[in-house]
Amino acid sequence: MSYPPRNPQTGALHHIELWVPSLTRARAEWGWLLGELGYEPFQDWGDGCSWRLGDGYLVVEKSPAMVAWRHDRMRPGLNHLAFHGGSRAEVDKIAAAAPEHGWAILFADKHPHAGGPDHYAAYLANSDGFEAEIVAAAE
Repeated sequence: MSYPPRNPQTGALHHIELWVPSLTRARAEWGWLLGELGYEPFQDWGDGCSWRLGDGYLVVEKSPAMVAWRHDRMRPGLNHLAFHGGSRAEVDKIAAAAPEHGWAILFADKHPHAGGPDHYAAYLANSDGFEAEIVAAAE
């Protein structure tokens, strides 16, 4: 696939950029999760890197302009990113391995139905306070 796409769908996400306090930690935690979801390394420079899937990509960057050192998903701004995770078995596999890669299960008492009885997902939080929801395909 060529990049950038020649005919992107108007309104589709082009990229998401997350500012992180530790690029080393972000590379490890986000790199593992995104790799599990099929993303491939895309860009790499001194203060950041990215992973691409299809026409979009996700960037992590340690910016010198950053004014806080931890993301707070409970404050105004980004609460979480939600990703299609494949089958329930694939979501379960990611959830089981997540703690070994810096991600904690959120809402463990309701997992995997924290989003309701008809919603199967793993809600994960990483060391820097970012939340990722990994959603299973409907069966």
